Amino acid sequence: MSLRINDVVPDFEAETSQGPIRFHEWLDGKWAILFSHPKDFTPVCTTEFGAVAKLSDEWKKRNTKVIGISVDGVAEHQGWVKDIASFAGCDVGFPIIADEDLKVAKLFDMLPADAYLPDGRTPADSATVRVVFIIGPDKQLKLTMTYPMNVGRNFGEVLRALDALQTASGENVATPADWNVGEDVIIPTSVSDEDAKTRYGEFETIFPYLRRAKLPTK
Repeated sequence: MSLRINDVVPDFEAETSQGPIRFHEWLDGKWAILFSHPKDFTPVCTTEFGAVAKLSDEWKKRNTKVIGISVDGVAEHQGWVKDIASFAGCDVGFPIIADEDLKVAKLFDMLPADAYLPDGRTPADSATVRVVFIIGPDKQLKLTMTYPMNVGRNFGEVLRALDALQTASGENVATPADWNVGEDVIIPTSVSDEDAKTRYGEFETIFPYLRRAKLPTK
């Protein structure tokens, strides 16, 4: 069964580079980002883990927990973390799930149920395990992004998407293309003009179905 937007994400127990977790307990009512990788000690993934580590303060500002996953073991993760920290020039403060049996990869529909890791495997054997999942405080899946192995992820875009999700959820609005914090938002079509004026004050009507407004200053 495919994991779809607004589904409650699977719960599971796993070993990580920072000890055992039960996923729903680890979420702890916060926003979370689970980002996955096909193998430790690979070049693109090392740059990505470094990028996530350097954004530690940004995740905290957004009350968001971050966790990685790779289909290698804890010992490999702990060794790889040293390379990541050296490359990034900062500590790697988030855990990495050890998914040698592919349990989590299959629960999150990253690999088919009959997938397995052959002897002498390469990253190509688990290439689809390269996804970003953004999860809400309600444990529901809010967004996914899937990348090929040879294209590094843009974690600035992950941050931007997280900001948009948090704003849309907290303010009952939508966000337009390329939106960033502080810019005008879109009033949902379910909100009447009268209610929109009460909530947002003046707004711009471009089409009856497209109305822009500034968020009230808190």
